Amino acid sequence: MFQKVLAAVDSVSYRRIFDEALQVAKAHRAGLMLLHVLSPEEEASPGFYGITTLDHYPALYDELMERYKEAWSAFERQGEELLGSLVREAIAQGVTAEFTQNAGSPGRTICEVAATVDADLIVMGRRGISGLAEFFLGSASNYVLHNSPCSLMVVQEKKAPTKAD
Repeated sequence: MFQKVLAAVDSVSYRRIFDEALQVAKAHRAGLMLLHVLSPEEEASPGFYGITTLDHYPALYDELMERYKEAWSAFERQGEELLGSLVREAIAQGVTAEFTQNAGSPGRTICEVAATVDADLIVMGRRGISGLAEFFLGSASNYVLHNSPCSLMVVQEKKAPTKAD
């Protein structure tokens, strides 16, 4: 049924998404494409500090911009290393796998890559934000749900047990 599974992972909560996508790919003898979207929205990204407010301090602006570029390059390298290790793990388990790392808006980029690689299924997680936070930050899983060119599997993160549990 599925021939190409696209797993959209981030550098923090990648494990469950990867494991689920790998199991689906194995069960269907499908290829696996791993995607990491480089975005300031990602929890582990270096973010973009209020650099634009420093116009009156050009020396400080230049220094902060240089530090940001270095942090962003390190973020890119970490993403590539993670993707490479996951590809090797999938291949060791008999699944044909490859990866791509693209910069952009997470939801839109996931849909674009899915269409480009002709994916049959997207496997992704969700951060669990809602309400005003979702309104202002957006929701990649919600965007993909409404714009995906193929089927979608959303992996819910397990929540830590509460005292009431």
